[in-house]
Parts: sequence; C-alpha cells; structure tokens
Amino acid sequence: MKKLIHPVAGVLALSTIVVFWLSTAVSELIGAPETVTLVKTAIPWGFLLLIPALMATGGTGLSLARGRRGGLIGVKLRRMPIIAANGVLILVPAALFLAMKARDGAFDGAFYAVQAIELVVGAANLALLSLSLRDGLRLSGRLRRGRG
Repeated sequence: MKKLIHPVAGVLALSTIVVFWLSTAVSELIGAPETVTLVKTAIPWGFLLLIPALMATGGTGLSLARGRRGGLIGVKLRRMPIIAANGVLILVPAALFLAMKARDGAFDGAFYAVQAIELVVGAANLALLSLSLRDGLRLSGRLRRGRG
C-alpha cells in the first residue's frame, strides 16, 4: 500500500504547489485585483489538501527507505528538511499574510515584497520536489538514468 500511496500523494502535493504557483503568477501578471484576491484567499484553503499529501508522502517515503540512507534515497532524504523548512518557515506564513492583505485590499509594498519571496521560494521548492520525483522514478525503475 505504501508503494501506491507514496507516488500518488507526492504527485498530488507537487501538482497542488504547481497550481498555487501558476495561479499566483498568472493572476499577478494579467489579473485584476479581484482575481489576485480570489487566488490569494483560496490558497490557504488548499492547505487542507496539500499538508496531508505532504505528510503522507514524507511518512511513506521514510517507511519505504527502511533506514537506508545511501544513494538516491539519501539524496531524497537530504532534500526533505530544506523543502519542509521552506514550507513551514516561509511559504505557509507568506500565504497567510498575503491572504490577509489581499482580503483587505492592501496591495502595498509589503504585499509585493512577500509575494516576490513566496514566488522565489515556491519555485525553489518546486525544483527540489521535482528532483525528488525524478529520483523516485529512477528508484522504482520507471525512469532510466540519463547519460551525462
């Protein structure tokens, strides 16, 4: 069951973050303030899907590793504290702050500064999660190592 839950939860988490990031970027680039408000106030509700998916991914990943720490498993395990710290210390507080500011219509310098940080850190987490997905596919044999 863990071999099913891990990739499904991982893809669900990664997809949710992609939707958050793209929705934010597109609404900021071409949306009206009302669209930005809709997106920024919806994202915290998405945590109800994202956080359990990340927890399931992390828990099943640790269980599947069975104490092994070398090779691709070790690489994946070393990424996880960075991803988690970015999420807990930067992305979740930023999303809550931005939702509050957007709800109040306060699109000021603080809003845009935090928005820029959120987009940069979110992109970094997307990259790290994508690398973990790639390594998971390699571990499962679904993806061959590229020649480099």
